[in-house]
Amino acid sequence: MPRTLATTLSCCCLALLLPYAATLPAETAAPDAAATTPDAAAAPAPAADTQRPEVAERSQDEALALQEQLPAGEQQQLKAGEESFLALWQPANKGDAQGLVILLPGAGESADWPQAIGPLRSKLPDAGWHTLSLTLPDPQPVATAAANTEPGSAEASALAEPTATPEASAAVASPANSAPASDSSAAAATPGQTPEQHAERVLARIQAGIEFAQQQKPKSIVLLGHGTGGYWAARYLSEHKTAPIQNLLLVAPLLPEQFSPPLDELVPKLQLAVGDFYYKNQQLERTAALKRMQASKRQKSPAYIQVAMSALPGNPTTEQEQLYRRIRGWLSLHLQAQAAAPAP
Repeated sequence: MPRTLATTLSCCCLALLLPYAATLPAETAAPDAAATTPDAAAAPAPAADTQRPEVAERSQDEALALQEQLPAGEQQQLKAGEESFLALWQPANKGDAQGLVILLPGAGESADWPQAIGPLRSKLPDAGWHTLSLTLPDPQPVATAAANTEPGSAEASALAEPTATPEASAAVASPANSAPASDSSAAAATPGQTPEQHAERVLARIQAGIEFAQQQKPKSIVLLGHGTGGYWAARYLSEHKTAPIQNLLLVAPLLPEQFSPPLDELVPKLQLAVGDFYYKNQQLERTAALKRMQASKRQKSPAYIQVAMSALPGNPTTEQEQLYRRIRGWLSLHLQAQAAAPAP
């Protein structure tokens, strides 16, 4: 064969083989990649953790802080149903105690809250009164109902959006920063807790406090509520008419959101000695107090006494001293004798 023809044939063969040679590395690598693909597809994707870690209630955190700050002798662990809670105990600084005052803080307040609760629990023992201050559960937030609504719906968005109430607005504007300032706060409450379940927890703790008080064998037991604590005190007594309590003290009482009846319907119907303390230079408090007074007159409640005080935003120490003196005066002048216990 002529040399020129052989050279030409060799070049043609080489030209035909080059495209296949160029694709060979990719084709040989493909099986390796394909070999790993089924395993990767078969491996389940890590499931997203949809369970949120349980968050402790704010009241629990505050109780733990108080346990670290206060002497062990002032601390009592009481049992209400399946849960334990902290109560702060102060015996009277007199040999012959006048009785025992159970203090109920408002929503968002601790058992040693610096407004009303803390000062009264530490000062009343000097006047001859034992004090027992309870830790109440976190308030029930309005947005809880959103848990039962499909995410993304208009109803869920409306429920999740916080709304200001007249009580909350007044609390923020209150120059004295008194009880309403904290009662409208919705701290992190137990997820999924209904208003009925929240009420059961609160009333169970009041019952536990009363049982502890009875063990001290006091001459009388007085229930004192600050802010929404006033509502819970009144509600407990309205539902437990045989409770060994003849005296109720309310300090700037408030109605918790989602609960009824209003205080001007609830309080006057109680057949008890009631001391109703309010700040007269707070418009909302003054208006609410007037409704309670008018309702008490309609109910002909002679043992209902209102006491007007002045909020002193620039002097909180004097304001708390004023409250203590007014409470001590009511206990001296209007205390109703403890009813005799029924015969067994």
